Amino acid sequence: MSQKRAREVIAIESKAVAGLKKRINKEFVNIVDYLCKINGRVIVTGMGKPGFIAQKISATLSSTGTPSLYLHPAEALHGDLGRVTKDDCILAFSNSGETEEIVKLLPIIKKIGAKLVSFVGNTRSTLARNSDFVVDTSVEKEACSLGLAPTASTTAMLAMGDALAIALLDKKGFKEKDFALYHPGGILGKRLLLRVEDIMRKGRDNPIVKEDTKVKKVLVAITRARAGSASIVDKKGRLKGIFTDGDLRRHIDKDSRITEKKVKLVMTKNPTTIKKDQLAAEAFQVLKSKKIDEIPVVDDKDRPVGLLDVQDLLKAGLV
Repeated sequence: MSQKRAREVIAIESKAVAGLKKRINKEFVNIVDYLCKINGRVIVTGMGKPGFIAQKISATLSSTGTPSLYLHPAEALHGDLGRVTKDDCILAFSNSGETEEIVKLLPIIKKIGAKLVSFVGNTRSTLARNSDFVVDTSVEKEACSLGLAPTASTTAMLAMGDALAIALLDKKGFKEKDFALYHPGGILGKRLLLRVEDIMRKGRDNPIVKEDTKVKKVLVAITRARAGSASIVDKKGRLKGIFTDGDLRRHIDKDSRITEKKVKLVMTKNPTTIKKDQLAAEAFQVLKSKKIDEIPVVDDKDRPVGLLDVQDLLKAGLV
């Protein structure tokens, strides 16, 4: 029984969202055009469950290039309306359009001079009639069996609010670098901002040896650096190869005297490399696709300037 009811809820809410497509009309386009031009912020408000939707939409707007804040309608009635200026635009979420706290704000909003966009389930309501723009978020019915708890209506508000935020994002030409600016923390910021040079091993932690060096000395250099490989260079310091733990294992079965050989004879030639200004996320994709654990970081003259290990990416939280 509970399984059947849960599926009915999903079906009802899916239908509510699908019905919004035909409401993306000229009015919606006008709202997007207007919000792109305002000098102030988009102030989002709502009471109860629509209030939670309003908070989410405000957060989405802020993170995608549209300055926004959430204003609790009850607090607004007790002084917080001082945050609103004539340059701002208010988005008000209310299914009935008759929410007492929001209706009481209407004359003050008009006096301040801020424009008002309403997301309402009743386009003939007091809120809708007093709005500069109206977005119809009405639904056929709530998913609640009692027809009382906001369910399909708040889902519709959320979907339409997201549609507005993303339409604004596209209209403003908001790019990945802009997104990263507002998301410096967490995995999103790291993927978009962190570069190879920020986490690569360098100096003593980046073993570099000449190609005529014997393998036993190369192993000492790798051990001292606590690395898994060494970059092998020619007399001009250009990268010629890499010698890894894997190379040692592959050759030691065939030649027990490998440690006395010059490393150029047993190294991996022409290894995969990466530049220090590339994104760390790109480096991870290279390591993954090539199925390797370490990659030399080279400059424009093909000289090794660092070493990146998959463990470095793990520590940085990229994996």
